Amino acid sequence: MLDKTYPLPLYFQLKELLREKIASGEWKPGDMVPSERELSEQYHISRMTARQALQELAIEGLLRREPGRGTFVAEPKIEHGLTRLTGFTEDMQARGMKPGARVIRLMAVKPALRVARALQITPEKKIVLLERLRLAGGEPIALETSHLYFNGVEALLQEDFENRSLYQILSEKYHLAPARAVQKIGADLCSRREQDLLQIPAGAPVLRNKRITYDRWGRPFEYTESAYRGDRYVFQAELSALDQSQGGNHGR
Repeated sequence: MLDKTYPLPLYFQLKELLREKIASGEWKPGDMVPSERELSEQYHISRMTARQALQELAIEGLLRREPGRGTFVAEPKIEHGLTRLTGFTEDMQARGMKPGARVIRLMAVKPALRVARALQITPEKKIVLLERLRLAGGEPIALETSHLYFNGVEALLQEDFENRSLYQILSEKYHLAPARAVQKIGADLCSRREQDLLQIPAGAPVLRNKRITYDRWGRPFEYTESAYRGDRYVFQAELSALDQSQGGNHGR
Protein backbone atom coordinates (compact mmCIF):
# COMPACT_ATOMS: atom_id res chain seq x y z
CA MET A 1 0.00 0.00 0.00
CA LEU A 2 0.96 3.65 -0.28
CA ASP A 3 2.14 5.60 2.76
CA LYS A 4 0.99 9.23 2.73
CA THR A 5 3.30 10.03 5.66
CA TYR A 6 6.37 8.87 3.74
CA PRO A 7 8.54 11.64 2.21
CA LEU A 8 8.48 10.10 -1.30
CA PRO A 9 5.70 11.46 -3.57
CA LEU A 10 2.64 9.23 -3.92
CA TYR A 11 3.00 8.93 -7.69
CA PHE A 12 6.56 7.64 -7.20
CA GLN A 13 5.43 5.11 -4.59
CA LEU A 14 2.71 3.89 -6.95
CA LYS A 15 5.13 3.73 -9.86
CA GLU A 16 7.53 1.54 -7.89
CA LEU A 17 4.69 -0.68 -6.69
CA LEU A 18 3.51 -1.21 -10.28
CA ARG A 19 7.09 -1.74 -11.45
CA GLU A 20 7.43 -4.58 -8.93
CA LYS A 21 4.26 -6.23 -10.25
CA ILE A 22 5.85 -6.27 -13.71
CA ALA A 23 9.29 -7.40 -12.51
CA SER A 24 7.83 -10.23 -10.41
CA GLY A 25 5.76 -11.55 -13.31
CA GLU A 26 2.45 -10.86 -11.60
CA TRP A 27 1.69 -8.65 -14.59
CA LYS A 28 2.87 -10.28 -17.81
CA PRO A 29 3.58 -8.74 -21.24
CA GLY A 30 0.30 -7.98 -22.98
CA ASP A 31 -1.75 -7.85 -19.76
CA MET A 32 -4.06 -4.87 -19.39
CA VAL A 33 -3.30 -2.88 -16.25
CA PRO A 34 -5.91 -1.09 -14.11
CA SER A 35 -7.14 2.25 -15.41
CA GLU A 36 -6.40 5.59 -13.78
CA ARG A 37 -9.84 5.52 -12.18
CA GLU A 38 -9.37 1.98 -10.85
CA LEU A 39 -5.94 2.80 -9.43
CA SER A 40 -7.21 5.98 -7.79
CA GLU A 41 -10.04 4.06 -6.12
CA GLN A 42 -7.84 1.12 -5.08
CA TYR A 43 -5.06 3.24 -3.54
CA HIS A 44 -7.16 6.26 -2.45
CA ILE A 45 -5.24 8.76 -4.56
CA SER A 46 -6.18 11.31 -7.20
CA ARG A 47 -6.48 10.32 -10.85
CA MET A 48 -3.73 12.83 -11.63
CA THR A 49 -1.37 10.92 -9.33
CA ALA A 50 -2.28 7.62 -11.00
CA ARG A 51 -1.87 9.19 -14.44
CA GLN A 52 1.64 10.44 -13.64
CA ALA A 53 2.75 7.00 -12.43
CA LEU A 54 1.42 5.31 -15.58
CA GLN A 55 2.92 7.95 -17.87
CA GLU A 56 6.39 7.59 -16.37
CA LEU A 57 6.29 3.80 -16.66
CA ALA A 58 5.21 4.20 -20.29
CA ILE A 59 8.13 6.58 -20.93
CA GLU A 60 10.48 3.98 -19.43
CA GLY A 61 9.07 1.41 -21.85
CA LEU A 62 7.47 -0.82 -19.21
CA LEU A 63 3.90 0.04 -20.22
CA ARG A 64 2.23 0.63 -23.57
CA ARG A 65 -0.69 3.08 -23.71
CA GLU A 66 -3.21 2.64 -26.52
CA PRO A 67 -5.81 5.42 -26.93
CA GLY A 68 -9.32 4.06 -26.73
CA ARG A 69 -8.16 0.64 -25.52
CA GLY A 70 -6.21 1.06 -22.30
CA THR A 71 -2.75 0.52 -20.85
CA PHE A 72 -0.84 -2.74 -21.28
CA VAL A 73 2.40 -4.28 -20.02
CA ALA A 74 4.98 -3.83 -22.78
CA GLU A 75 7.11 -6.60 -24.23
CA PRO A 76 10.66 -6.67 -22.79
CA LYS A 77 13.20 -4.70 -24.80
CA ILE A 78 15.52 -6.57 -27.13
CA GLU A 79 19.13 -6.18 -25.97
CA HIS A 80 21.87 -5.88 -28.56
CA GLY A 81 25.42 -6.32 -27.31
CA LEU A 82 28.16 -4.15 -28.77
CA THR A 83 31.03 -6.58 -28.22
CA ARG A 84 30.54 -8.65 -31.41
CA LEU A 85 29.93 -7.72 -35.03
CA THR A 86 26.66 -9.41 -35.95
CA GLY A 87 23.67 -8.79 -38.16
CA PHE A 88 20.02 -8.37 -37.19
CA THR A 89 19.10 -11.91 -38.30
CA GLU A 90 21.78 -13.53 -36.15
CA ASP A 91 20.82 -11.35 -33.17
CA MET A 92 17.17 -12.37 -33.31
CA GLN A 93 17.93 -16.06 -33.82
CA ALA A 94 20.26 -16.00 -30.80
CA ARG A 95 17.32 -14.75 -28.72
CA GLY A 96 14.95 -17.41 -29.98
CA MET A 97 12.97 -14.89 -32.01
CA LYS A 98 11.97 -15.29 -35.64
CA PRO A 99 13.67 -12.61 -37.76
CA GLY A 100 11.96 -11.16 -40.79
CA ALA A 101 12.27 -8.38 -43.33
CA ARG A 102 10.16 -6.45 -45.77
CA VAL A 103 12.07 -4.81 -48.60
CA ILE A 104 11.02 -1.18 -49.05
CA ARG A 105 13.60 -0.18 -51.67
CA LEU A 106 16.23 -2.08 -53.65
CA MET A 107 17.93 -0.10 -56.40
CA ALA A 108 21.20 1.00 -57.96
CA VAL A 109 21.85 4.69 -57.28
CA LYS A 110 24.61 7.26 -57.15
CA PRO A 111 25.51 7.84 -53.50
CA ALA A 112 24.89 10.99 -51.53
CA LEU A 113 28.10 12.75 -50.53
CA ARG A 114 28.00 11.46 -46.92
CA VAL A 115 27.58 7.90 -48.22
CA ALA A 116 30.40 8.25 -50.75
CA ARG A 117 32.70 9.50 -48.01
CA ALA A 118 31.79 6.61 -45.72
CA LEU A 119 32.44 4.07 -48.49
CA GLN A 120 35.58 5.93 -49.65
CA ILE A 121 34.37 6.25 -53.25
CA THR A 122 33.56 9.11 -55.61
CA PRO A 123 29.92 10.23 -55.95
CA GLU A 124 29.94 9.11 -59.61
CA LYS A 125 30.15 5.43 -58.64
CA LYS A 126 27.00 3.31 -58.60
CA ILE A 127 26.03 1.63 -55.32
CA VAL A 128 23.14 -0.59 -54.27
CA LEU A 129 20.66 0.90 -51.82
CA LEU A 130 18.74 -1.67 -49.76
CA GLU A 131 16.06 -0.40 -47.38
CA ARG A 132 14.31 -2.97 -45.20
CA LEU A 133 11.79 -3.00 -42.40
CA ARG A 134 13.28 -5.42 -39.87
CA LEU A 135 10.87 -7.65 -37.97
CA ALA A 136 11.10 -9.78 -34.83
CA GLY A 137 8.28 -12.27 -34.41
CA GLY A 138 6.35 -10.34 -37.06
CA GLU A 139 6.66 -7.04 -35.15
CA PRO A 140 8.42 -4.04 -36.77
CA ILE A 141 11.60 -3.28 -34.83
CA ALA A 142 13.83 -1.18 -37.08
CA LEU A 143 14.00 0.60 -40.41
CA GLU A 144 17.40 -0.15 -41.93
CA THR A 145 18.97 1.42 -45.02
CA SER A 146 22.15 -0.24 -46.30
CA HIS A 147 24.40 1.35 -48.91
CA LEU A 148 26.65 -1.27 -50.51
CA TYR A 149 29.66 -1.02 -52.78
CA PHE A 150 32.06 -3.69 -54.06
CA ASN A 151 33.06 -5.15 -57.41
CA GLY A 152 29.91 -6.54 -59.05
CA VAL A 153 27.60 -5.01 -56.44
CA GLU A 154 24.68 -4.58 -58.87
CA ALA A 155 24.17 -8.36 -58.90
CA LEU A 156 22.55 -7.83 -55.48
CA LEU A 157 19.50 -6.44 -57.27
CA GLN A 158 18.50 -10.03 -58.09
CA GLU A 159 18.75 -11.34 -54.52
CA ASP A 160 15.92 -12.22 -52.12
CA PHE A 161 16.45 -10.09 -49.02
CA GLU A 162 13.10 -10.90 -47.45
CA ASN A 163 13.93 -14.55 -46.84
CA ARG A 164 17.73 -14.48 -46.51
CA SER A 165 20.08 -12.27 -44.52
CA LEU A 166 22.36 -9.79 -46.26
CA TYR A 167 25.51 -11.10 -44.59
CA GLN A 168 24.60 -14.70 -45.44
CA ILE A 169 24.20 -13.80 -49.12
CA LEU A 170 27.42 -11.76 -49.17
CA SER A 171 29.38 -14.60 -47.57
CA GLU A 172 28.02 -17.49 -49.63
CA LYS A 173 27.78 -15.88 -53.07
CA TYR A 174 30.25 -13.00 -53.03
CA HIS A 175 32.87 -14.31 -50.56
CA LEU A 176 32.55 -11.07 -48.61
CA ALA A 177 32.38 -11.10 -44.82
CA PRO A 178 32.44 -8.31 -42.23
CA ALA A 179 35.71 -8.11 -40.32
CA ARG A 180 35.17 -4.95 -38.27
CA ALA A 181 32.85 -1.96 -38.06
CA VAL A 182 32.69 1.59 -36.74
CA GLN A 183 29.34 2.39 -35.19
CA LYS A 184 27.69 5.55 -33.83
CA ILE A 185 24.42 5.51 -31.87
CA GLY A 186 22.25 8.46 -30.89
CA ALA A 187 18.74 9.21 -29.68
CA ASP A 188 16.17 11.05 -31.78
CA LEU A 189 12.44 11.40 -32.44
CA CYS A 190 10.88 9.41 -35.25
CA SER A 191 9.94 10.98 -38.57
CA ARG A 192 6.41 10.68 -39.96
CA ARG A 193 7.58 7.99 -42.38
CA GLU A 194 9.26 6.01 -39.58
CA GLN A 195 6.12 6.41 -37.47
CA ASP A 196 4.02 4.78 -40.19
CA LEU A 197 6.43 1.96 -41.02
CA LEU A 198 7.40 1.10 -37.44
CA GLN A 199 3.80 1.49 -36.21
CA ILE A 200 4.73 3.81 -33.35
CA PRO A 201 3.12 7.02 -32.02
CA ALA A 202 4.01 10.42 -33.46
CA GLY A 203 7.17 11.77 -31.86
CA ALA A 204 8.14 8.40 -30.39
CA PRO A 205 11.85 7.98 -29.55
CA VAL A 206 14.14 6.01 -31.85
CA LEU A 207 17.78 4.98 -31.63
CA ARG A 208 19.71 6.05 -34.73
CA ASN A 209 22.55 3.73 -35.62
CA LYS A 210 25.15 4.60 -38.27
CA ARG A 211 27.64 1.87 -39.11
CA ILE A 212 30.49 1.48 -41.58
CA THR A 213 31.46 -2.16 -42.12
CA TYR A 214 34.87 -3.21 -43.46
CA ASP A 215 36.13 -6.43 -45.04
CA ARG A 216 39.30 -8.25 -43.94
CA TRP A 217 41.43 -6.04 -46.21
CA GLY A 218 40.17 -2.91 -44.47
CA ARG A 219 37.92 -1.82 -47.33
CA PRO A 220 34.48 -0.39 -46.45
CA PHE A 221 31.72 -2.20 -48.32
CA GLU A 222 28.60 -1.22 -46.35
CA TYR A 223 27.33 1.99 -44.80
CA THR A 224 24.08 1.54 -42.90
CA GLU A 225 21.68 4.02 -41.31
CA SER A 226 19.06 2.47 -39.03
CA ALA A 227 16.25 3.68 -36.80
CA TYR A 228 15.40 1.27 -33.97
CA ARG A 229 12.26 1.58 -31.89
CA GLY A 230 13.22 3.10 -28.54
CA ASP A 231 10.47 1.18 -26.75
CA ARG A 232 11.62 -2.23 -28.02
CA TYR A 233 15.38 -2.08 -28.46
CA VAL A 234 18.37 -1.26 -26.30
CA PHE A 235 22.10 -1.35 -27.04
CA GLN A 236 24.30 -2.79 -24.31
CA ALA A 237 28.07 -2.58 -23.88
CA GLU A 238 30.31 -4.18 -21.28
CA LEU A 239 33.11 -1.91 -20.08
CA SER A 240 36.28 -2.74 -18.19
CA ALA A 241 38.71 -0.51 -16.33
CA LEU A 242 42.09 0.30 -17.83
CA ASP A 243 44.73 -2.15 -16.64
CA GLN A 244 46.71 -0.79 -13.68
CA SER A 245 49.98 -1.54 -15.46
CA GLN A 246 48.97 0.94 -18.18
CA GLY A 247 48.86 3.80 -15.72
CA GLY A 248 45.13 4.45 -15.86
CA ASN A 249 43.69 7.72 -14.61
CA HIS A 250 41.02 7.05 -11.99
CA GLY A 251 39.50 10.53 -12.09
CA ARG A 252 36.08 11.21 -13.60
